[in-house]
Amino acid sequence: MKLAVLRGGKSAEREVSMRSGEQVANALRGRGHKVTQVDLDGNTWDVLRDGGFECVFNALHGRLGEDGTVQGMLELLALPYTGSGVLASALCMDKSRAGKVMAGVGLHVPEFEEIEIKQGVAAEVVERLVSKFGLPFVIKPVREGSTIGLTIAKDVDAVASGLVLAARYDRRVLVQRFAVGTEITVGVLATPELQVLPTLEIVSENPVYDYDAKYTAGKSHHIIPARIPEVARAAASDAAARAFGELGCSGMARVDIIVDAGDTPWVLEVNTVPGLTELSLLPDAARAAGIAFDELCMRLVGHAVGRHAHHVGPAAI
Repeated sequence: MKLAVLRGGKSAEREVSMRSGEQVANALRGRGHKVTQVDLDGNTWDVLRDGGFECVFNALHGRLGEDGTVQGMLELLALPYTGSGVLASALCMDKSRAGKVMAGVGLHVPEFEEIEIKQGVAAEVVERLVSKFGLPFVIKPVREGSTIGLTIAKDVDAVASGLVLAARYDRRVLVQRFAVGTEITVGVLATPELQVLPTLEIVSENPVYDYDAKYTAGKSHHIIPARIPEVARAAASDAAARAFGELGCSGMARVDIIVDAGDTPWVLEVNTVPGLTELSLLPDAARAAGIAFDELCMRLVGHAVGRHAHHVGPAAI
């Protein structure tokens, strides 16, 4: 097949996307396909329109790649593409609205509030948030990934600086109660049969599982299956599958969860284009389920082509 791999782009996750796209392209070439890597820019429409591609593998992370915009372009170009459709992509990228949907269907989501920061942070805002959530609590941009712009605020000064940091990436800022417990992630595939991958526990050498810990070799470790009771594993897997379905996801996603001392899974967010680098979580979980990386990529391509051929809306599978 003649395939395009979309990578790079303009988001804060550009570097990670470049690495994801490179690994995907190598895997697909290894399966005998002709692959062109396409960096998202002003010429992308023309390149994809005129390239004769049979499918586009979307390895773009963050804004303009994971938020429904590229998916809309590919819909207009009538090109098969991997992953979720326009609506699910946009919804999952918006942590605030996705959180409301998940909480609304009964999933456990840590209490949160969205605030808009246009200029500066008033002292009374900081005081109100501390009073409402207690310390520590989490501050992050509503529409970013890879923990970019994230702060775990442990004192009043950190609250103020954390709000300012998050607002650099998005004036819509999410403030969320800090969930204490074991940090895990659960991969979900739907190509089209639903498959929940083994639970993966994240152990970070840094105080927070941040950008550095995620993408620097040796800074984090993946434990599969997660060291949580079986009842908690089952509950987390069920929560991941429900979140995937309720948000209308397709193809693949990674659901980030905190499991507390009472074995309750607290869903933090759903990533529709999770990292696909050599250090990323979803490929590790897939390997634990017996799915090699090249097979994972081929499943996603096959699903995208089949979905397109049957004229089924991207968010419907």
